[in-house]
Amino acid sequence: MNELFVQEGSPMPPAFSAEEKARITALLLETGQRLFISQGLRKTSLEELMAPTGVAKSSFYVFFDSKEALYLELMLRQNGEVKRRVIDAALLSTDDAREGLRRFLHATLAELADNPLWSRLMTHPEEMQAVARKLDRAHLNATADNPGTALSEFVTAKREQGELIDADPAVLIGVLQCVLLVPMFAERLGDSALHPKILDLLIDFVTAGLTSQKE
Repeated sequence: MNELFVQEGSPMPPAFSAEEKARITALLLETGQRLFISQGLRKTSLEELMAPTGVAKSSFYVFFDSKEALYLELMLRQNGEVKRRVIDAALLSTDDAREGLRRFLHATLAELADNPLWSRLMTHPEEMQAVARKLDRAHLNATADNPGTALSEFVTAKREQGELIDADPAVLIGVLQCVLLVPMFAERLGDSALHPKILDLLIDFVTAGLTSQKE
């Protein structure tokens, strides 16, 4: 055992069979989704996450690096559904670049408001930052049905076709992301009854500006 640098009495990570790993992972995902939505990332403890598994809380790290990593995994598993709603049914539902971007922004704002996991982060920026720090861009870009990858491909193609202004695609996407961040600061916009009209007009201005060379 000396060659493994394991000291006598030191804790060893438990060994799980493939079936046990699958069972515990499924329970962590189910429990995490419920607790993150109901009480948030910060207030959810490892004890609460591991309780349904019947395994010591220290074993959590066999499955996920952190609570934030579990939250991110839950979001990534929704990629396919989200892509169908904001990309396939919105961005790509028309040949007109400006209208496609309008539909994309409206659909994504609806997703951010209605999707429990996403809306939780939008209303708790500190939790969003914690999850974002765990984001591996390379892993995300390699994930199947990634809405971000589809948006990037759309913007790059439309720019090359002359349907978007001549700017770095990353900058164009950054402008779109700025619109999507507006709901995080909704309380600063005054009368809540005006918020939908404010967003509608902002989306019209932004999409017109990004496609202005089309005229």
